[in-house]
Amino acid sequence: MTKMRTRGEDVRRFILDHVDKHPADISKITAVHFGITRQAVNKHLQRLTAEQALAESGHTRNRVYKLAPQLEWKQAYKIIPNLAEDLVWRNDVSNVLGTMPENVFNIWHYGFTEMFNNAIDHSDGSMIGIQIRKTAASTEMLIYDDGVGIFKKIQTTLNLLDERHALLELSKGKLTTDPKRHSGEGIFFTSRMFDSYDILSGGVYFSHKFSHPEDWLLERDRFESGTFVWMKLHNHTARTSKKIFDQYTSGEEYGFNKTVVPVKLAQYGNDKLISRSQAKRLLARIESFKIAIFDFTEVDSIGQAFADEIFRVFTSQHPEIGITIMHANSDVTQMIERAKSRPTI
Repeated sequence: MTKMRTRGEDVRRFILDHVDKHPADISKITAVHFGITRQAVNKHLQRLTAEQALAESGHTRNRVYKLAPQLEWKQAYKIIPNLAEDLVWRNDVSNVLGTMPENVFNIWHYGFTEMFNNAIDHSDGSMIGIQIRKTAASTEMLIYDDGVGIFKKIQTTLNLLDERHALLELSKGKLTTDPKRHSGEGIFFTSRMFDSYDILSGGVYFSHKFSHPEDWLLERDRFESGTFVWMKLHNHTARTSKKIFDQYTSGEEYGFNKTVVPVKLAQYGNDKLISRSQAKRLLARIESFKIAIFDFTEVDSIGQAFADEIFRVFTSQHPEIGITIMHANSDVTQMIERAKSRPTI
């Protein structure tokens, strides 16, 4: 009886995890995955619908399923001197999220308090809004403000080229406009803890998916003022905040000493990555880390001077920093190896 109950729970968990991508054929893919009949799957679908974990529409042959919202909540807060992220978490957000596995709850605690505090301290706005939507499978949260915009704030404060340049620096980690009060690690680690993490601000949209190590950047017509941060996490993920922290530490030290640099963020439009100036922009603040991984996703080619500046000049000046690459095609790899082979005088 216990085995049957466990298998039934596995079937229902599979349905909840895959129904978003297979709303019309969830019965078929579940039957194939578990080697059971569609009639057996339909009993589980009926149960999940009765429990209001799923919502159904359409007739028998054209029936479509989707996750039903179990909770939808929103609240706005004026940015006043006594507004504090820990109080909002304790009094409101933690209660709204409800019962969750400890590791999931801890990730939400970290992500929410970091993002809400950023809005309090850096947005220069007058309000912060929160929206939460929870289903049987996952929870989503939106935190937004009406301030100047995170990328614009970084660009202005640090005198960077534009908002895209601000995103490049932000993606490395250890970046803050207020180093006396912030470590600059919050956004970096938060973006890597969640299944999906997105920021929309000004003319830049940044996205990180846990299943994809690279970051994604989209530029668009300017959006309304403020910053919008979306976070999504499976309600039963095995991920822990400690595992994420450990990925970016090395050796016996527990400091944040490893970063991934998305090389494509240094590329504007159809420009090629050929100059030493572009390379130096990528290398800014890399000396703050012990390990730097240059991610060449979607970079088709690089020039000799660009490669030389990073992989010969910088590495010879900073032998204590480990420089490695990922997702480089054969042309990029060849240019890097050529730069490394040149003697350093």
